[in-house]
Amino acid sequence: MEDFEKFATSRRGFMGLATAGGAALAFGAGQAQAAKQRTNARILILGAGAGGAAIANRLSDRLDGAQITILDGRAQHWYQPGFTLIAAGLRTANYANSSTAQWLPRDITFINEYAAELDPDANRVTTTGGQRIEYDYLIVATGLVLDWDAIEGFDLSMVGPETGISAHYASPELAEKSWHALDRFTDEGGVGLFGRPATEMKCAGAPLKLTMLAEDIATTKGNRDRVELIYNAQAQNLFGVPIVDHRVRQIFTDRNIAYRWQHVLKAVDAGAKTATYATPDGDVTTAWDFINVIPPQRAPQVVRDSGLSWADRWTDQGWIEVDPQTLRHRRYANVFGIGDINGVPKGKTAASVKWHQPVVEDHLISELAGREGTRVFDGYTSCPMITRIGRAMLIEFDYNDRLVPSFPGLIAPLEELWISWLMKEVALKATYNAMLRGRA
Repeated sequence: MEDFEKFATSRRGFMGLATAGGAALAFGAGQAQAAKQRTNARILILGAGAGGAAIANRLSDRLDGAQITILDGRAQHWYQPGFTLIAAGLRTANYANSSTAQWLPRDITFINEYAAELDPDANRVTTTGGQRIEYDYLIVATGLVLDWDAIEGFDLSMVGPETGISAHYASPELAEKSWHALDRFTDEGGVGLFGRPATEMKCAGAPLKLTMLAEDIATTKGNRDRVELIYNAQAQNLFGVPIVDHRVRQIFTDRNIAYRWQHVLKAVDAGAKTATYATPDGDVTTAWDFINVIPPQRAPQVVRDSGLSWADRWTDQGWIEVDPQTLRHRRYANVFGIGDINGVPKGKTAASVKWHQPVVEDHLISELAGREGTRVFDGYTSCPMITRIGRAMLIEFDYNDRLVPSFPGLIAPLEELWISWLMKEVALKATYNAMLRGRA
């Protein structure tokens, strides 16, 4: 593993692969060194996750004299693309854990606090520790929050094999506890419930992946006939891109995975082991032996209270009002968004974060240099859709739901391939780390 990761980051490509994001991220040698732009601009980055750390490194490399500050109250960095692997027993929690500070450039200021108040009219942020930070440019990269309180009767303390409850989005440690719940379930059998929230969400393919992995694990153990799997779709599709939806339906049908339309989880009774779903025809309650809980997902409250959110769409979620191509705020020209926080039709994946970076960098540095930026984001989203251990489909698409394969003729996006699995299970993390350093 270690040798492969060294190879992945040191060579220009792996089997000629040379672009894209997510599982298709290229193993590039880094962005070409451009001349530094001289400026004394005060740039504040909210969030030191994948988006915030990466743009901090890129701007540190490109700007001379800028005062770059990054604000994040979490000292631990999570490699979130690895959570599904942990929840399937393929990695331990440590696989996704590192420190936030290790990914940040030394010449910036890191404040280990959260934003308590954001005032874009005054160009000022107040931290949870009471500091007031004034900025010339703001990059919002806060990510999103998981609204666990929206699931009545649920608490994260319930996760584990004793209850049969999984919540693999919560943290690396709870993803590992989720694996123990899945392991017991696929040993003992029963009814397993899966699904996703009705809100926008990060990595919308992850619930599907875990469902298919559960089926594969039960099959490998020789217990498939003892396991009933039900996927509860929030809409009338399994995936938002029609051609991908059709392919996933085929796989579910072939593998006897049931699915129900317009079932949105609203409550859990851990004692009775029942789940209640809201449907157009009223609430439906289903008994379970295993359930994977994924809650609604929203912008952090401080962002929702700031006036940066859309006023006429996603009003229950609070994503910020950026131009979908430039990722620049439509009302506050000195504000940009990176990552899950953006109110755009696609792009809540690590792969999208990779392609947000050069767009925001270009428009910000171009303004500092007195010219117009030219880079645009086309909605690129990548989902390495794991279908079983050792097989995956490398699905890449844009705002228009068009498949945009990075390696046409080499990797068929809708085929279950070993090479697509290898890129997700082995190669992606090395490239993700390179992205954090601003080199991919």
